[in-house]
Amino acid sequence: MTRKTPRDFFQPLAIGAPEPMRELPVRLERMIHFVPPHLDKVRAKVPEMAPTVDVVLANLEDAIPADAKEAARAGAVEMGSMYDWQGKGTGFWSRVNCLNSPWFQDDVSELVLKAGHQLDVIMLPKVEGPWDIHFADQYVAQLEAKAGLKRPILFHAILETAQGMALVEEIALASPRMQGISLGPADLAADRKMKTTRVGGGHPYYRVIDDPNEDGSPREGAQQDLWHYTVARMVDACRMAGINAFYGPFGDIADVEACEQQFRNAFLLGCSGTWTLHPKQIEIAKRVFSPNPDEVKFARRILEAMPDGSGVAMLDGKMQDDATWKQAKVISDLADLVAGKDPDLAKAYSDA
Repeated sequence: MTRKTPRDFFQPLAIGAPEPMRELPVRLERMIHFVPPHLDKVRAKVPEMAPTVDVVLANLEDAIPADAKEAARAGAVEMGSMYDWQGKGTGFWSRVNCLNSPWFQDDVSELVLKAGHQLDVIMLPKVEGPWDIHFADQYVAQLEAKAGLKRPILFHAILETAQGMALVEEIALASPRMQGISLGPADLAADRKMKTTRVGGGHPYYRVIDDPNEDGSPREGAQQDLWHYTVARMVDACRMAGINAFYGPFGDIADVEACEQQFRNAFLLGCSGTWTLHPKQIEIAKRVFSPNPDEVKFARRILEAMPDGSGVAMLDGKMQDDATWKQAKVISDLADLVAGKDPDLAKAYSDA
């Protein structure tokens, strides 16, 4: 037997550890903003930044030099006490180093034992299969029991290898700790032997073109999204498991237009949010992963026309039925969640 029985799935993995959650908390997670905690000047801005984003993540892995790993870990623990994360509703996450690194165990133990009462999610990089989640699950349960935590810390996996992608459904179902999965395009591109040095986004050589023109004139073409399959499969795996899918990093900070388009593609396909690596990406994510007021208005017209979600209604010449009612409910519910965080959008949605 490769999986736990349903009866045992939601049992704590250590004596004294908190019971696993049966449903994820309903939270707004449009952007996961990455902070390098070893940099004093950046870390000092966390209390000011926290109210402006949905999630703040203390990054301990990539982009942190090897000789700064311990300083980053200490900075992440300090971040746990710099803001009332649980009281004020901004998520506090940390991305630890990968399981086969020399830093993983110390990252996790320090975070759980010293900041676990504020920490919402541990982001696990380079997850290859469900066994990685199982190992981390047991280890964190022991630490939670030792720390006397009353609520479980959740896991967020990053898809960064071809094997992880091939086993994405099993990863999504591996533990009740699973909160979501993000795409890690740079590492995944390297592992797949993709011929690109870009971090996310499209590529000018990944195109479709028209058939030849009789007059020999240049053929029209269009750039395609080389991440479409990957994101769509990740979304399906996550929604099957009742967890959330996220787009990962967009590396070209200067190209805000391409960043917005990549975020929008992910949003339309079903992603709940994305990573933000620079303050200018925060506003892009906030705009893209919040439903448009006009779309909210139309969605609520559908719900009003079909209060119980059954039957058929015609609105502006378009047929609405139980399927479109469900689509409208997704948009309306997201608008309600956004309104609770963003006063400007709350007004726009109330006017809609």
